[in-house]
Amino acid sequence: MTDTPGGEQRNEHTYDVVVIGAGPVGENVVDRVRAAGLSAAIVESELIGGECSYWACMPSKALLRPALARSDARKVPGLRGAVGGPLDAREVLAHRDATVGHWKDGGQVDWLDSIGVRVHRGHGRLDGPRRVTVVRPDGGREVLTARHAVAVCTGSRALLPELPGLADARPWTSREATSANEVPGRLIVVGGGVVGVEMATAWQALGARVTMLVRGGGLLPRMEPFVGEHVAEALAARGADIRTGASVSAVEREGDTGPVTVVLEDGARIEGDEVLFATGRAPRTDDLGLETVGLEPGSWLDVDDSLKVSGSDWLYAVGDVNRRALLTHQGKYQARIAGAAIAARASGSTDLDTGRWGAHAATADHAAVPQVVFSDPEAAAVGLTLAEAERAGRRVRAVDLDMTQVAGAGLYADGYRGHARMVVDLEREIVLGATFVGPGIGELLHSATVAVTAEVPVARLWHAVPSYPTLSEAWLRLLEAYRG
Repeated sequence: MTDTPGGEQRNEHTYDVVVIGAGPVGENVVDRVRAAGLSAAIVESELIGGECSYWACMPSKALLRPALARSDARKVPGLRGAVGGPLDAREVLAHRDATVGHWKDGGQVDWLDSIGVRVHRGHGRLDGPRRVTVVRPDGGREVLTARHAVAVCTGSRALLPELPGLADARPWTSREATSANEVPGRLIVVGGGVVGVEMATAWQALGARVTMLVRGGGLLPRMEPFVGEHVAEALAARGADIRTGASVSAVEREGDTGPVTVVLEDGARIEGDEVLFATGRAPRTDDLGLETVGLEPGSWLDVDDSLKVSGSDWLYAVGDVNRRALLTHQGKYQARIAGAAIAARASGSTDLDTGRWGAHAATADHAAVPQVVFSDPEAAAVGLTLAEAERAGRRVRAVDLDMTQVAGAGLYADGYRGHARMVVDLEREIVLGATFVGPGIGELLHSATVAVTAEVPVARLWHAVPSYPTLSEAWLRLLEAYRG
């Protein structure tokens, strides 16, 4: 313990690796470096477990699972009558609360302690090379020095547009949408991406009347066009009002608890009880001390494939903050790569395996990012869309399949509707991307991810026999269509 010039006492600690941000990404970095024998500390200003555990992946899926299960059951003969009523919103919300541990992180802290990682509670900031200053909740300060690496794993936050009246209207972001304790009678959702679609699905199933305002031409624009069409049609059939080409110009709220009104650029006014803005993400790097190491505060951090920040030999940025793939599972993948790279460099190795698909290269960020959207119907994709492949100059062919051609689809649900697409590189005869939409389709994605990541020749995939009668027969039908 040392005294500062002003008389303030502060603790100083030295570790091999210091990680700022204790979400799933930060936890995976310290897990990997500890497994390699390095000492490590992790800094967190909120709950250990981060955004995914408490305000994103876990609570949203807890809200969505009952909605999807009921929807599937209503399409199965013999079950329709048993599930005809509404969801028990109180029970669903209680299950959501239990899923997130009632927003307590004791279990996560115990795990970090079990692997020998020191937790520092408070706001961490870079303070020059290899130094992190932590301001504790009690106002005290700690200075952490890293012998080898500091990893920034602070994630991202909801990005709200600058609109008249928005701040006073107290809009929902993804955090409020996943943690709300009451079902709004009328929910306005601004944005047609993953968060907007999933939260519209969940709250509509719980009883809210949903209006979606989408600036562009359709939902889920980063996926193949047919995906958004299927999802929009299903939402509308259940009563959602979906308005495309709708730009918001202002937001108004009557008093503290009154209704909220969204004003569109064409003058239309839409009234609801709550409004969710799902309009993008920004990096949590505003108050991170980036300026002390020559970087721009509030910026996304540029990294190489080993997740090392450009121009640095000790600073890493892992997960959302590098903007490579804003997905928890992809951030955890990056964390495993970064942890291995940090450990290798700490051992003195100068011969890292950073080539394509190497042990120290996050190649999947470029070639094989998987994602499931838990909408109704589900959507899933990995690799390149047809448009992305064509923009990249690849000579490709898209093979499409109506999922009703798969026997397992008819058994899964009466009136099953879905679609699949496989994008094939015609020069190398490998699958560059695959997209699926339909009930229960998310479980097909990992087989597609393996095919894309391993660059399995289409001729070899012909010998991967899908079990009959399952949804996975979609692969056989796609390959049959490709072979002609």
